[in-house]
Order: sequence, then structure tokens, then C-alpha cells
Amino acid sequence: MKVLGKNPELCIQCHACESTCSNTWFKEDNALKSCIRISENADGSAAITSCTQCGECIDICPVEAITRDKNGIVRINKSICVGCFMCVGYCPELAMFMHEEYLEPFKCIACGQCAKNCPTDAIFI
Repeated sequence: MKVLGKNPELCIQCHACESTCSNTWFKEDNALKSCIRISENADGSAAITSCTQCGECIDICPVEAITRDKNGIVRINKSICVGCFMCVGYCPELAMFMHEEYLEPFKCIACGQCAKNCPTDAIFI
């Protein structure tokens, strides 16, 4: 299964991954529209939040809009999703995101674009 790997010890919190992701999927540089989030732990170390493709969100979706594809990636069918955001609240990784401009949640699908632009290889496919 393809998944975005994380090595937070290497992260320098440059946020290049967030920028790449939001530009790739939403055509604008906006960290709140990124499927990967970089934050700082209390000790100053980096925290990298992205979907692990665990699939916990699949069963919670009341309209079955969330499925796992043949490559093991958890995907949201936006034509079925009703925007209840139950998956956002249920995600154990806190990696299902929402933004006020969109009716559906969004998440990492392990496309790898962010990993290509990470200067320290803190994220990888």
C-alpha cells in the first residue's frame, strides 16, 4: 500500500510540503488547504500530520462516500459526500481536513508531490 512516510526528526518546518500540496490540489498557496500539516510540538520539534490510509473513516461515513481504492488509498467520492464531516471528527490521526470554502472534507492521497519538494526528505513515499 502506498502511504506517505514521515520522519519528523528531519523536518525543518519550512512548510514547503504544505505549499506544494495546496498549489497542486487547490491551485493556491494556502496551508489551510493542504492535505499535510506541519506544526510544532511543545518541545519545539516538528509534528507532521497526514493520512496514514488506516481506513477508520470508511465505516463512519453514513453515505459510503469513503472507500479504499485498488492501491490501498482511502478516497472520498465528492459526488456522494453530503458534507456531514463525521470523518473529520472521527479520524484518529486528525488528518481529515475541512475548509469553509468547500462542502467536502479532503485528505492526503499519497500523490507524493510534497515529498518531491521536501528539502530534508522528512516526508517520503
